[in-house]
Amino acid sequence: MSFLEHLEALRWHILRSLLAVVLVGIVAFIFKEIVFDMLLLGPMYISFPTYKAMCWVSTTVLASEVLCFKQINFTLQNIDMAGQFLTHVKVSMFAGFIIAFPYVFWEFWRFIQPALYEKESRHARGLVLTCSTLFLAGVLFGYFIIVPFSVNFLGNYQVSTMVANEINLGSYIGVVTMICLATGIIFELPVVAYLLSKIGLLTPEYMKKYRKHAFVLILILSAVITPPDVASQIIIAIPILVLYEVSIGISRRVNEKWEQEFGDRKAKS
Repeated sequence: MSFLEHLEALRWHILRSLLAVVLVGIVAFIFKEIVFDMLLLGPMYISFPTYKAMCWVSTTVLASEVLCFKQINFTLQNIDMAGQFLTHVKVSMFAGFIIAFPYVFWEFWRFIQPALYEKESRHARGLVLTCSTLFLAGVLFGYFIIVPFSVNFLGNYQVSTMVANEINLGSYIGVVTMICLATGIIFELPVVAYLLSKIGLLTPEYMKKYRKHAFVLILILSAVITPPDVASQIIIAIPILVLYEVSIGISRRVNEKWEQEFGDRKAKS
């Protein structure tokens, strides 16, 4: 295929991906009660599953209510004429991207796969399922773990009892979506480690050497995407640290396979 033919093929993959996002977004737009009242605004209420689970653990295991969250003390407001409608559209498209992500990734994989050798394509089998699973797992982790802590902490925080929290709708939606998207991307770390190891840019020795530096960066990242309290930072840091260790194992396995294949070829020659 010529360069222009490749661009034409890519254009159709992009169009099909956008169509999938738009179609799912339209469905999300129609069912706004589920998307907003149950999902996005759910962490505002003390009946949210995470709050109930934490309180149950606290009362059952610790015999106290130390982990029971308080009712969130803030209200949402909209100050723009078209604010609620535009927010509705943006959230619908975001939901469309999240739900349609497996299909979107599959479309781009279909564009890349023909350029791979048969052996490379065989090694990459299951990549779409793995990436999609990790991304959705990251989104769910962000939604059920980080978002409730962030919303509860920031919503109840006051510099003075004379200052009421009346938060803009766009600000609230931005925090929730940013956290979910960030954790979804972070959970792709093992896949990134696999691909970089496959092309020889990453080794387990390198990751072990800079493990301490990585831990510091992870703590900084946790502080950026969570409210400024130690508990929330630890909660987000732990799974990222686990993913980093898993990535070291993946990199080691890829490098061992490469060394074995190289040794076999050298022996045959």
